[in-house]
Amino acid sequence: MAANLQTPTTVNIFEAKTQLSKLVEKAERGEDVIIARAGKPVARLTGLKPEKPKIRFGALKGKIWIADDFDDPLPEDFLITPEA
Repeated sequence: MAANLQTPTTVNIFEAKTQLSKLVEKAERGEDVIIARAGKPVARLTGLKPEKPKIRFGALKGKIWIADDFDDPLPEDFLITPEA
C-alpha cells in the first residue's frame, strides 16, 4: 500500500535545515519530503501514524460486577407488548 500518491517535495540539505519546521508540517499533513545532497536523494521525511492502543484483557478485573441473572429472560410484565 503506497503511503503517498503525490510527487514528494525534494529539498537540498541546506534548505531542509533552514526550513525544517515547514517541512515537518508538510509531513504531518501526509506529504513526503525527500532530502537530497547534490541532487541525489539521501533521506525521506514522512509523518507518523498514531499507534493504536494495545488491548489489555482483564484490565477491569475486580472493578466491575455482573449479576448472576444478567442473561436470564425478562419477566412477562416487564416486556412492552403492542396493543392490537
